[in-house]
Amino acid sequence: MAQETEKISAGLITGLSLTIVYDNHSYQQGLASGWGFSCLITGPEKTILFDTGPDGSLPGNMEKMAIDMSGIDAVVLSHIHPDHTGGLESFLEKNPDVTVYMPKSFPERFKDKVQAQGAQVREVGQPTEICDNVRSTGQAGKEIKEQSLVIRTDKGLVVIIGCAHPGIANIVKAVKNVMKDDILLVISCFHLEWASKGKIEQIISTFKQSGVQYVGLCHGSSDKARSLFKEYYGPNYIKIGAGKVISLADLQ
Repeated sequence: MAQETEKISAGLITGLSLTIVYDNHSYQQGLASGWGFSCLITGPEKTILFDTGPDGSLPGNMEKMAIDMSGIDAVVLSHIHPDHTGGLESFLEKNPDVTVYMPKSFPERFKDKVQAQGAQVREVGQPTEICDNVRSTGQAGKEIKEQSLVIRTDKGLVVIIGCAHPGIANIVKAVKNVMKDDILLVISCFHLEWASKGKIEQIISTFKQSGVQYVGLCHGSSDKARSLFKEYYGPNYIKIGAGKVISLADLQ
């Protein structure tokens, strides 16, 4: 992540809402779930879909949750893995009138397919503003390039991360160092399936040192990591699953 930030609007977001549309855990009965992730972001000047789950069940979940797909302005894809991009085609069949922000490293055939469905493609290399107070970190990582999303609210930063392939602690520290603000909430697949208890506790320590107030562990985080974060964060641990809605008003 670059060491300089672009100008952020003084009018900070006050009405943010995050809806987990897809996850490998269920929060609301009747929704499809499986190995993948998708989150709808409302409140900024653009309505944003972050990742699209693994398959064509995404529109079905949205319909059951009364989400108007035509009202979504932008799609942000964290990285190329199909559990985060597999639902894009079925979504674009319903609403091709969006801009899809994807790491510059994505294959050309993927970009061509998105454009063929009628969507605009925005390649992300460096930190990129999506709209006022919402920005991509830019692609990071070595073998697997990944971007994360940072939202600046009146209560602090909300950070949404796909699979944290560059390292969850590295991403959080970079956001803290660059944005120079408190981190209210981190939602991510922490990618800690095989991590030891000691490693997870080191990450929790980094979170505490970075002032992360709330955490939500989504798909692929491991039961061990969920249990430890819940132990350390107590009431500030947010249970994530398909159908969960997190409102800024709920975060004190």
